[in-house]
This record gives sequence, C-alpha cells and structure tokens, in this order.
Amino acid sequence: MNQNTENIIENLKFDDKGLIPAIVIDYYTKEVLTLAYMNKESLNISIKEGKTCFYSRSRQELWRKGETSGNYQHIQSIKSDCDNDALIVEVIKDGPACHTGKESCFFNEVYSKEDYKDFSIDKLYELIKGRKTNQTEGSYTTYLFNSGIDKILKKVGEECTEVIIGAKNDRKKETIYEISDLLYHTLVLMVEKNITINDIKEELASRSIIDKKEKQKSMK
Repeated sequence: MNQNTENIIENLKFDDKGLIPAIVIDYYTKEVLTLAYMNKESLNISIKEGKTCFYSRSRQELWRKGETSGNYQHIQSIKSDCDNDALIVEVIKDGPACHTGKESCFFNEVYSKEDYKDFSIDKLYELIKGRKTNQTEGSYTTYLFNSGIDKILKKVGEECTEVIIGAKNDRKKETIYEISDLLYHTLVLMVEKNITINDIKEELASRSIIDKKEKQKSMK
C-alpha cells in the first residue's frame, strides 16, 4: 500500500464503533450488490488482498466475502464520498452477492414508477439461465434447452439470416425485431455453453481498438 493510500484511509471518518459503510457495486453493470461495513483493519485487508473483507456487526468479527461460498468479489476500485464517511467498492464478482443466491441483495421492490422499465441484458441472461435450472412448463426457453444444442444453433442461424434480410431490404423496424430475436437466441446459446455476460465484456474490453484490421484478420 502506497503512502498516498495510507493518508487517504487516515482521513476517512469511521463512526464511534470504528465502522464505515461500504456500498458494493458491480464493476460492469453498476448494479448495487450489497451494503456492508468495514473497519480500518478489514479495509486494509481488502486493499492488500484485492478482495472484499468486511466487518460483521452481528458476529463482531472480520469476514471475507466468498470464504465459504466461493463467491469472491475482486476489487477494481474504492472511492469515498465528499464527507469521507462512506465508500463505494467496485468489484468483479465470482458469483451471487447475496446469501439467498440472488445476484444482488437488493431485490425486494418497495416502489417504482409505473413507466419505469427495469430491463438489462444481464437480467435477461439470468432469467434465461433460470429457465434452464428451474424448468417452466410451457416456456419456449425451456423448450429450447430440452431440444438440445442442435435446435439452439439452428435458431441462431435462422435469426442471423432474418437480420440480414431485414437490413438488406432497409426495413428498420423489422431489423430491430430480428436483432432482438438473434440476441435472445444467442443468450440461450451462451447459457447452454456456460458462457457468461462478463466473459463477453472481458473479451471486448481486451481489444484496445475494435477496428484494428490486423487483429481482425488474425482471428479469421
């Protein structure tokens, strides 16, 4: 730990019990995963090990997230607020953040505006994954998984063709519809092959410039 980091930690405002709230968010999706507490020791451990370590107020002891579940949280950054009395910890997680198995501890809806659309590709992926692990009668997604990889690949191929036709004929609405179908069936394929959204994000992030022609040629 460098001197600057040590100085910043010294300036943090821990409460009268020596704790500071730590809001953990997903590095990729920016979704809030959990609210936990750190003391100076657990914060230092977190920085040193690169994985979240908290202080349990109920057990009054340190606990390393993932120590028993394997769902470690790899720290990408830690920021304090303007008053230095709260932290935001960005992490890449190995598994669900919540002990219930949910991706986030915040899943009990208290209020939302009627016109608010709570949608993300990550949530769609989790929904599709759920149709495989907890099969639902009458579900098209469950039907695809039960039909096997050949059926899934056939649908991906069909949707690719539909996208090409829609775009070639300059029909925007149709193209949007077919791209949506292609994305959905691609997500089904990803779940079937145990490929995660983060796998794709990390691959894209590893490409410094998307339109590097030499790199594209080498991948053909």
